[in-house]
Amino acid sequence: MKTLLDFFLSYGFSSANASLLATIFAALLALVVIVALEVSTKRVLLGFISRFAAKTATRLDDILVHHNVFSGLARLVPPVLLHLLSDPVLQFFPDLIPIVKDVSVLWLTGGVILVSFSALDALLEYSSTHPSFSRLPVKSFIQVIKSLAIGIGLIVVISKLLGTSPIVFLSGLGAFTAVLLLVFKDSILGLVAGIQLSANNLVRVGDWIEMPKYGADGDVIDISLVTVSVQNWDKTISTIPAYALISEGFKNWRGMSEAGGRRMKRSVNIDMTSVRFCDQKMLAELREVRLLKEYLAQKERELAEWNAEMGAGENSPVNARRLTNFGTFRAYLAAYLGSHPKVNSSMTLIIRHLQPTAEGIPLEIYLFSRDTEWAKYEQVQADIMDHVLSVLPWFDLRVFQSPGGFDINHAGRYFAESLGGRTTRTDSAVPME
Repeated sequence: MKTLLDFFLSYGFSSANASLLATIFAALLALVVIVALEVSTKRVLLGFISRFAAKTATRLDDILVHHNVFSGLARLVPPVLLHLLSDPVLQFFPDLIPIVKDVSVLWLTGGVILVSFSALDALLEYSSTHPSFSRLPVKSFIQVIKSLAIGIGLIVVISKLLGTSPIVFLSGLGAFTAVLLLVFKDSILGLVAGIQLSANNLVRVGDWIEMPKYGADGDVIDISLVTVSVQNWDKTISTIPAYALISEGFKNWRGMSEAGGRRMKRSVNIDMTSVRFCDQKMLAELREVRLLKEYLAQKERELAEWNAEMGAGENSPVNARRLTNFGTFRAYLAAYLGSHPKVNSSMTLIIRHLQPTAEGIPLEIYLFSRDTEWAKYEQVQADIMDHVLSVLPWFDLRVFQSPGGFDINHAGRYFAESLGGRTTRTDSAVPME
């Protein structure tokens, strides 16, 4: 600057004009240097980094390049140089130095926030494809960091505009604590809930959860700082506050998927009047059933020994132990389901009676299907129930159901046939066709 000042003074300029011309010339030179360094940084350094990232096997550097993290770092060069060059360039105009430095600080603050956002977005994309991050609510943490970065940036900007130090501004921020807690209530609760959800591994993206209060029944597609988004089976989207999952509870079906079995719990009402002892004709027919051969042989041998020991003969049905069609049917179902390829035999399998009601005696089937996918599971369940209902007549058992129009019509026809075609007062009220 002294050299420039002496140069202009040598041409007869006044001291003030020489100082002004020297400052303008130095400012233009500084501008050229700043632009040249930025362009060279972007073209040379970023070009080298892009080629290097393309050759490496890791995906992180490719993601950083894709999100313009390195180009964002290059954009930090101009405000840093502006701040450094302001003192020598403006030494003849010291009143302008604080203004230029404040502008450079504001510029640098905005650039740091933007490059931080780019780096955080790159980290989020990298974590979404990395298995080790699947349990962590990375998106929630990143949103918190972004909020903090915006808050710090606003403090710096406001402090510069007001001409005070950020420390002074922060010292007076305690008076607004209650307001901040009220404004950021959902964010704070969401952050705490996200930490609890991740620490206890309660929910992950892809889990099937159920929360009837919010109409949610489907797969989790997104976990953010404030909300959890669920795509229901009808393809609608339900949004649940993150802290509601902790405070109100929910059902997560992930355990069912990981266990390898989905529960099936169905019951059939059996007409109690159809339950009876098995006679020899029925036993002869049932011995032809492959799944019952071993059971019947072992059971008949056991009953014969017990009856012989107790002296209970065939003519004493009350004293003797005998096979029933209902008990044999339960044994058949246990053998059939135990050998079914779609039933997980390593998990609970129960065929049991429930409390008899006016609609008969419920026979409950409790098992776990190997297929946990909804459509396949429903197909397995339907096939099993079809077989159960179809095989009941082989055991002389009937399903109880309330009489319908077909039953009434059939009863009327049977009644008419029993009268031998005679017409009575009741015949006219009974459909004959």
